Amino acid sequence: MGAGKSDSTVHVPEVRKGQGPPELDRAEFERRLRHRFFDPAFDDADAAIDAIIERAWDGYIEGRKAPRTRRAGEGFADPEYDLSIDWLETRAAVHAAQLRHEDREARRRILIVVGSPRNDRTCPGEASKSWRLARIAQQVVADADCDCDVLDLSHLTSEYGRVIYPCKACVSTAMPLCHWPCSCYPNHSLGQVGDWMAEIYPRWVAAHGILIVTPVHWLQAPSALKLMIDRLVCADGGNPDPTSTGGKDPERAKRLELDGWDYPRHLAGRAFAVVVHGDTEGTRALRDALVAWLTGMRLVLAGADAALERYVGYYEPYASSHEALDRDDAVQEEVRNAARSLVREVGLLRDGRREPDAGLESPRPK
Repeated sequence: MGAGKSDSTVHVPEVRKGQGPPELDRAEFERRLRHRFFDPAFDDADAAIDAIIERAWDGYIEGRKAPRTRRAGEGFADPEYDLSIDWLETRAAVHAAQLRHEDREARRRILIVVGSPRNDRTCPGEASKSWRLARIAQQVVADADCDCDVLDLSHLTSEYGRVIYPCKACVSTAMPLCHWPCSCYPNHSLGQVGDWMAEIYPRWVAAHGILIVTPVHWLQAPSALKLMIDRLVCADGGNPDPTSTGGKDPERAKRLELDGWDYPRHLAGRAFAVVVHGDTEGTRALRDALVAWLTGMRLVLAGADAALERYVGYYEPYASSHEALDRDDAVQEEVRNAARSLVREVGLLRDGRREPDAGLESPRPK
């Protein structure tokens, strides 16, 4: 994916080392893993648990991040390289989603992301206002005869096995080390499995428009939303060929970037809207941050009404915040307008409308 300026004399910066934690000893590894079986229901399963721990320990000390692989094959820089089957399956889903996105006969598709971690099936015991606002937008999308995919990130807090692991910042070592889709997970040797992003990447790719509805938490994005945002870094400049970097070889990745990297923007051209709500402060800062992030990935803001920030129950009790939303007819209509703006922009883009900066090359990539 480089720009073809390979030069063996290019200086490759030193790969800095020394920060990572030491390996766990067997006793600590077992203590951590055994805690997953703390429930007394497992008390009569000691023999089975011991066998699981023995096998997991072997995978840990041998570093079997990707224990199931197959030959990369044609279309990769190194067809003989063994790639993770997990990654290849996610890549296939992303490619299928891209074909669906490009299909001129397919219905328009809107992805609505609910950014709040709150719902009534977990500790808060009550649905979030973000979810209620998203349902208002969902009705607008349905009325416009579009397909609607709702990604409710509160499932991270309330659904068994749901997890989004944090970004490891591979891009800060070198852009080509950040693979598209992300290849950092699963890491079977560390027990980092079941990464929801493997399902989320195709949902973003298939969409023609994205609407994010989120509250403000401590003047920033909620943790569930921020996890997804960080893991989408590979969509903006990420390397679709892990064989070109020998998997996760930082020196090879640095050389590849310095030889000339073209920073492919895998989500460019999709329309977006954002709705940010809060109760005291921070709505504008978060709205602006989300708009800057999405436009930085070359998504297209649907219009002025598509970037909404509002207070609901300003400095009123949390206990009555849903009633404050019930009374706020204006904000409900503004959410409808944000969704309408997004649907219209998706229609314009699919009909061939080009943005004024389409085709321009940035002199400062990434």
